[in-house]
Amino acid sequence: MLKNIDPLLSPELLKVLAEMGHGDTVAVVDANFTATTLGRGKPVVRLPGVGLVRTCAAVLSVFPLDLPGRPVAFMAVGDQPPHYRSPLQQDVIALCASAAQAGPGQCQAVERFAFYDLVKRAYAIVQTGEMQPYANFLFSKGVLAAAPHQAPP
Repeated sequence: MLKNIDPLLSPELLKVLAEMGHGDTVAVVDANFTATTLGRGKPVVRLPGVGLVRTCAAVLSVFPLDLPGRPVAFMAVGDQPPHYRSPLQQDVIALCASAAQAGPGQCQAVERFAFYDLVKRAYAIVQTGEMQPYANFLFSKGVLAAAPHQAPP
């Protein structure tokens, strides 16, 4: 048992997130996403019965985003205006701002097939039990700044 680690973060998922390097991406996707096909050769962690927002909150609690820049991408909702965000997407974007300091301008909508291409290059996929369509996000890993070195007293 570990302290201050979200219990949703299984040993398998923590290992995957820890293995990732600066600039690697993790896809957090809905239950209907083609994770097995697009995830060939990479870790696919399944969290059945867990929603997207809850999963993103757990991942972002330990995952530094690649700031500044646009470290968050999400699948644009088809047949909607370019700036449309579903209520669920709005919730995750708000979570990114509060939990990971990535504002809405750092979260980019990506057309469905272009999103699939990005997922093919991702380090890993986390498939949730989310049933809402277009509930698919990519997070790019940043770096943790080292604490300043202090000489012993």
